Amino acid sequence: MVYVWLVLLALLVYVLFKRIYTPKYLKTLTQEEFIQGYRKAQLIDVREPREYDSGHILGARNIPLSQLKQRLKEVRTDQPVYLYCQSGARSRQAAAILKKKHGVEDVSHLKGGFRKWTGKIKKK
Repeated sequence: MVYVWLVLLALLVYVLFKRIYTPKYLKTLTQEEFIQGYRKAQLIDVREPREYDSGHILGARNIPLSQLKQRLKEVRTDQPVYLYCQSGARSRQAAAILKKKHGVEDVSHLKGGFRKWTGKIKKK
């Protein structure tokens, strides 16, 4: 029984680490830094369509994390990629997919995600 608890605890620590850890290739940008560069980059909202439709950063394309692997060809590898989601967790996952499966080198995400965004937004 003790082994089961140790395995569950180890699994929990691993999952929490993966959600919090930001790899070296991913730049975490403040809102001000994000605003300075996102017009020169591919701005991608990785939230689900219903979240995107309720409000998104002006100029953002919606490629949900759940569809990213099937839609990799829509992301150029020769331009910077700026990602955001609701809190930052999904954009970290999206960055890992873009780096490992598609070879994107210049990838950044918004610190705190869309919920911390105070800039202009567009609603559908």
